[in-house]
Amino acid sequence: MAVVTMKNLLESGVHFGHQVKRWDPKMKKYIFAERNGIHIIDLQKTIQSIKDAYEAVRKTVAAGKTVLFVGTKKQAQQAVQKEAERCGMYYVNNRWLGGMLTNFVTIKKSLLRLKKLEKMEVDGTFENLTKKEISGLGKERIKLQKNLGGIKEMKELPGIMFVIDTRKEAIAVAEAQRVGIPIVAVVDTNCNPEGINFPIPGNDDAIRAITLFTQIIANAVVEADNEVGLKIIETLGDEDEDMEGLLNDASIKEEDREVDIEKYTTEEAYRAAKEQDLEDDDEDAHKLVDEDKVYNDE
Repeated sequence: MAVVTMKNLLESGVHFGHQVKRWDPKMKKYIFAERNGIHIIDLQKTIQSIKDAYEAVRKTVAAGKTVLFVGTKKQAQQAVQKEAERCGMYYVNNRWLGGMLTNFVTIKKSLLRLKKLEKMEVDGTFENLTKKEISGLGKERIKLQKNLGGIKEMKELPGIMFVIDTRKEAIAVAEAQRVGIPIVAVVDTNCNPEGINFPIPGNDDAIRAITLFTQIIANAVVEADNEVGLKIIETLGDEDEDMEGLLNDASIKEEDREVDIEKYTTEEAYRAAKEQDLEDDDEDAHKLVDEDKVYNDE
């Protein structure tokens, strides 16, 4: 049975938020502290949020409904496709086309077109066409496959949607809210958690963090299907003592907690967690003050 621990979250850099000046005040309740000008997310609340989201996804799939994975930023594309395919669910990892949920009738026509083009390739239809016609149809198929391949077999709206980065996927979130689809989403410190049914506070830029979150949701689907999945550990037991500082234990002094998480909140650890940020439209939001030093190898 797969298990996620506080140590897993720390090592994946889930606790790193954005620069203090880039934060959304509505995320205040999820923030544990500030280190080196960076907000540190409270992983105790992250774990509770993971449990709630995990259970919601499991119940949705157990009820016979589907899950739609959405993550079009470069860091999320591979993880979203891999985990969605592993659990047999649908995904969008290239581009969100407006109307995918609110105008699904039209999207279904494009899906039928994609299937028709794929059938034409294998049933000999192309043999009776000119090279120019074959080339044009081939380009059309590739374009449709790129944008709609992950939902090719989706015949109705999903029962729940999992989103990486609600700022990047604002249109997808708005459409899901409009048609009443529950949303599970990873929200960083620069995101607005309002309107998200199951927000999971965490780093939405690092590949390792994104992969961990996506695996957890995929495991919820697997458990609903096969009664085998992920167990969220509420207590650390005999885990590394360095993790104890992140527990909401009133008996632990604030200064002790600061010392315990020091090795996970250094500038070096932050760079390692954020170095995979490839988004041009929000790149500045993830930089430390010394930009040349942090990014001179990119």
